[in-house]
Amino acid sequence: MAADTTDIDDIREQARRWLADDPDPASRAELTAVLDGLPASAPELADRFAGPLTFGTAGLRGPLRAGPNGMNLAVVTQAAAGLIRWLAAQGGTGPLVIGYDARHGSRAFAERTAQVATGAGRPALLLPRPLPTPVLAYAVRELGAVAGVMVTASHNPPQDNGYKVYLGAELGGELGAGAQIVPPADAGIEAAIRAVGPLMQVPLGQPGQVLGDDLVASYVERAVAVIAPDGPRDLTVAYTPLHGVGATVLTAAFARAGFPVPGVVPEQAEPDPAFPTVSFPNPEEPGAVDRLIALADTTGADLAIANDPDADRCAVVVRSAAASWRMLRGDEVGTLLADHLMRRGVTGLYATTIVSSSLLRAMCAARGLPYDETLTGFKWIVRAGGGSAPLVFGYEEALGYCVAPDHVRDKDGITAALTVAELAAGLKAQGRTLTDRLDELAAEFGVHHTDQLSVRVDDLREITDAMARIRAVTPTTLLGAPVTETQDLLPESDVVILRTGKARVVIRPSGTEPKLKSYLEVVEPVTDGDVPAARTRADAAIAQLRSEIADALGL
Repeated sequence: MAADTTDIDDIREQARRWLADDPDPASRAELTAVLDGLPASAPELADRFAGPLTFGTAGLRGPLRAGPNGMNLAVVTQAAAGLIRWLAAQGGTGPLVIGYDARHGSRAFAERTAQVATGAGRPALLLPRPLPTPVLAYAVRELGAVAGVMVTASHNPPQDNGYKVYLGAELGGELGAGAQIVPPADAGIEAAIRAVGPLMQVPLGQPGQVLGDDLVASYVERAVAVIAPDGPRDLTVAYTPLHGVGATVLTAAFARAGFPVPGVVPEQAEPDPAFPTVSFPNPEEPGAVDRLIALADTTGADLAIANDPDADRCAVVVRSAAASWRMLRGDEVGTLLADHLMRRGVTGLYATTIVSSSLLRAMCAARGLPYDETLTGFKWIVRAGGGSAPLVFGYEEALGYCVAPDHVRDKDGITAALTVAELAAGLKAQGRTLTDRLDELAAEFGVHHTDQLSVRVDDLREITDAMARIRAVTPTTLLGAPVTETQDLLPESDVVILRTGKARVVIRPSGTEPKLKSYLEVVEPVTDGDVPAARTRADAAIAQLRSEIADALGL
């Protein structure tokens, strides 16, 4: 009991020091209420002070709450001060451009970042309103900014927020101009953040310059230029931004491109930080697109499209039978887009990640195009090939697509949606569909069936134990065939890869959520042109593979 009392006294003292330096009256009141609840509130207080949010290659992300282990005005002030000092230490010139979504706290965090920048003598440019992350990534390049900050938690739960950093050409180089940071920049910024002294001593300047809508119009104009100007446009689309910020930009882009304006799910059309109609604001989650499918049925849509809340991802839902719909996997959309660009004659480097389907590799090999495979994350995809060939397309299976790296050097759910619409309209003009094109690819390259075994945990030690187990007792056979290759990517990345003649498994902890993920792939040849039979065999094989990997991980 004495030790417990000592621990409580220590955390109480940490909280009091935090309160003395917290610039936000609301979070001070929140933390004071937790303190007043001691000793019953000791576990919550301990969690808030378990350690600071660490600035990594994904920036910051965490729950909105007072204390160092949360997203709040104090943490954002410290992060902004550290970032501004790091930029200065690198000799970076030019303004900082700042965007934000419609989550709780996003605008206040963006405005505080601008004040910290101007207080240090650096111009700050604020996007005019809550806008998609790709608009911020575009603005970094378009405005010649030294860096960009996007305040967003993407598709995280409503109680979260986050802080992503992009570098301009001066510090990011040719491949990283307008891209998310990679090591060692993340470690350098983190060190600069930790070196920030009392927040009350961080100088705050003017709120910065709020940009006009001409920047958004410029983004839309460039997005529309991604697709051919004279292709078919007869296409009925149902759309949802999932209570996020994508609707105005996506509908404007479709209209400017000459497509009929998509019908938007009315209950989800406006930004709402509570995300009231979905249990989890991620189009991949069960039930998230139910209203979208209902709208598609009502309007007789040819296909349905969903963005995640910050519109950097794009989900595509297609009619799979007369009265049913299914969401295409990220690998299916990625290979459809790649095939479409190849058919349009777009030459250059095509890239994806180690957890994505191997179909893109097969397509590039057959068509004589350069290919590269990277670690997960668009920060790596946009740097694929190391400059050996210009990147023209990159995708990751988590619904992220970069169809125009010279426009946005990151995943972009707006241009991806436009390009999907271009492909679908062209196929419709021929009396065909996206699923018909997928069958063509399967007939040519075999059925590449991918799936995921994803386990959410309450205790991160479960993930550590499972990764240790698969390394200690690695399967020697999968689906009755010998494992021909095992790769362990430690220490660079906590990833284990297993391969047989027809299957591949990639196992890794999630970088943003308390999940262990296993990415499964089975390649089933098509015999005598019978694609449905090959898909049936692949379905059975992937189900068996899922079971075998769950057993191997002890899940």
